[in-house]
Amino acid sequence: MRNLQIYQATRLDWHIPQFNTMLWLGRHHPWCIVIPVINEGERINSLLRRMSILNIAALADIIIVDGGSNDGSLALKSLQTNKVRGLLRKTGPGKLSAQLRCAYAFTLDQGYQGIVTIDGNDKDDPSAIPNFIDALKQGKDFIQASRFISGGASENTPKLRNFAIRFIHAPMLSFFSGFHWTDTTQGFRAYSRKMLMDPNIAVFRDVFVAYELLAYLSYRAPKLGYQCIEQPSTRRYPAGKVPTKISTLNGNLSILLVLIGTCFGVYNPK
Repeated sequence: MRNLQIYQATRLDWHIPQFNTMLWLGRHHPWCIVIPVINEGERINSLLRRMSILNIAALADIIIVDGGSNDGSLALKSLQTNKVRGLLRKTGPGKLSAQLRCAYAFTLDQGYQGIVTIDGNDKDDPSAIPNFIDALKQGKDFIQASRFISGGASENTPKLRNFAIRFIHAPMLSFFSGFHWTDTTQGFRAYSRKMLMDPNIAVFRDVFVAYELLAYLSYRAPKLGYQCIEQPSTRRYPAGKVPTKISTLNGNLSILLVLIGTCFGVYNPK
């Protein structure tokens, strides 16, 4: 009863972008996989097929949050063939962080105890998902995939991005958060319900619109004493031109400014 009262009191303060529920078959597991997408084409279908071969749906419910795709890649029949239980479509403003707020609010409302997030661009190896769920079961609050620790692998990562992650982004977040991170820009990670619900973190605020939420949680969670770990994973970029939603100049500058703001407490709850 007390947990319900805490949830209800906290829920009143959430700011959630508008979204529509296009598909919902109900909660089947205590854990879920959230996949943010926007116009990923064949990449999202490839990821779902790989997850189906691994039988991920036997461990956790698969939920897609769409930022407004118009490429026909999210046909309901195909999604259900690959055992997707939910499809949310964000209709309000914002990019990745807004999508994630929609999905996290929905999944917490459904009673999930932990959430794994993996990008819909098929760069990450979903075979690591069972390890993330095991870590959640063991009481970990934040599990970050890393291609740079023992057991991880990185293929075709653009040289500039590789340098920025290893020598700027991860070191800064490690220094300011007090936790040694090695891979902080990718979205393959997992969170406990307890952490996402914490009003001292306050995930559900309109300040999180684009890529702010990823850096902020890597900074804020260790500062508040949550149990954080990294798990090895493989991240493969296709050879040749890299498919990405981040533009070379403006996008990277925006990520740098978010990083600096995060490390100096700009996004902390007031």
